[in-house]
Parts: sequence; structure tokens; C-alpha cells
Amino acid sequence: MNTFIIALVSGIVFGVGLALSQMTNPSKVLNFLDIAGNWDPSLMLVMVGALTVTILSFTQILKRPMPLFDKQFYLSSKSAIDKPLIIGASIFGMGWGISGYCPGPAVAGLGLGNSEAIVMIFGIYMGFIAHRLLDQ
Repeated sequence: MNTFIIALVSGIVFGVGLALSQMTNPSKVLNFLDIAGNWDPSLMLVMVGALTVTILSFTQILKRPMPLFDKQFYLSSKSAIDKPLIIGASIFGMGWGISGYCPGPAVAGLGLGNSEAIVMIFGIYMGFIAHRLLDQ
């Protein structure tokens, strides 16, 4: 039960952060990505802040023998840049550029009642299904 509460509180804090930074606003994100047109650099502060916190804390966290609320870390063993990674990243980037949503903000957008988020989440799950079918 404690793990559930911790995950719930973490998700709420993450969602509130996404909403406050306007990462759940597709037009704001699309304007950030439109560097040749109506570019809005304000989300750069969000990215720099997130990267700073990650770089400073991740190295310290991984020095621990285990996470605070689990028995082990779950890290990918893959380190190579391979064809599936490039294809997946390209599809992710195109979806983000077309819709203005990536998975985290899309889920937070559901909580805010954004109807576009429903379409995005549906598309994400269709991608999961397509990957499972093609990766056999």
C-alpha cells in the first residue's frame, strides 16, 4: 500500500509540474518546436531545469545499493544505438511534433480533461500493439 501511495503522490506532483509548465498545452509545445516560425523558447527553461535536477540527482541516486522504495533498480542493459532505437525515436519525435503531446503530458492532459489527449493515448496504445505484433 505504501508503494501505491508513493507512486500516486509522485504522479500527481509530476502531473502538476507538467500542467504548471504548460507541457500539457499542445499549442505551447508546438510553438516551442517551431524554430523556423512562431518559436516560443519558454519551454527551454523547463527542459534545462529538468536536466539539471536529473544530472545532479541521478548520479547520486545510482550510488545507493537500492532505491528507497524497492529492492533493486530497473535499468536497461542496452547501451548501443541500434536500428530499433532510431526508428522508435523517430516515430516518437514525429508524433510529438504532429500532436504537441508526448506520453507524460498526454496522461496529465487526460486529468485536465483535454480531448486531444484521449486521441494521443489511443495512438500510443496502438503503437504498443503494432510493436508487439511486428516484434515477433
